[in-house]
Amino acid sequence: MLNISGSKIFVSSNFGYYLMLLPAVVMLLGFFAAPLAGVVIISLTEPRVGLDNYALLFTSSSVQRALVTTLRISAITVSITLVLGFVIAYAMRTAGSRQARWMLFCVLFPFWISVLVRSFAWITLLRPNGVINTALIGAGIIDTPLALVRNEVGVVIGMVHVMLPYAVLTLYASMRGISAALPNAARGLGASPFQAFIRVFLPLTRPGIYAATVLVFVLSLGFYITPAILGGGRTLMIAEYVAVQINETVRWGLGTMLATTLTAAVLGAMWTLSRIVDVRGVLGPR
Repeated sequence: MLNISGSKIFVSSNFGYYLMLLPAVVMLLGFFAAPLAGVVIISLTEPRVGLDNYALLFTSSSVQRALVTTLRISAITVSITLVLGFVIAYAMRTAGSRQARWMLFCVLFPFWISVLVRSFAWITLLRPNGVINTALIGAGIIDTPLALVRNEVGVVIGMVHVMLPYAVLTLYASMRGISAALPNAARGLGASPFQAFIRVFLPLTRPGIYAATVLVFVLSLGFYITPAILGGGRTLMIAEYVAVQINETVRWGLGTMLATTLTAAVLGAMWTLSRIVDVRGVLGPR
């Protein structure tokens, strides 16, 4: 409530709430929505007005190859990351508080190191004369170095390493919401530990599995640094393909069309996730 020249002016609480949001809305529109609208406009107007760039999704073999490669690597990354992430998250859920804190620290530690640094570190480990091949040859397991880098194998290894913390944290947040009394009750009714896990605990983690799947898949779709370094230009994912079109071939229409398509795919995946699970409940604080 404000008092100006003896007259009382009542300001609703909703008005004050929206007034506080105004700077954030202006920044969002100016720094995100406006550039994004510019990208969409360029995709529809370069080199000429129309849907010619979007028709390339169905007619260009190079575009389709980049899309298929991106979807394949993203799906493989999601599969491996989910299995490893579930095992780690379950170990954290069942460990003691002290052990769980140390395990959580080990999961979070990679976040403090640049993705660029981690990707170059994998080059050192995976190259033909790197640590892994040298150890395998020294142990007599292989005679010639394995092709672990500059191909899809290297890209998947690097992406799994980067995406694993996202899956672990999402699954761990979901598992923490499951009461330990439920599996114990199942065991009290005669179920074995394996049956209690499969028939009670695992179904309850389904929202976390869905959320981790979509989160890792969405992040994998637009991943650029690790595929560019570990793929060595031989494994071209969609983000690197967009960079090539804009920076080297200067085909802005094609590059912005792919960026727009990628954004639409990400938004569609997030909308699908919101229809399946309570995103705030899974990803938000408990």
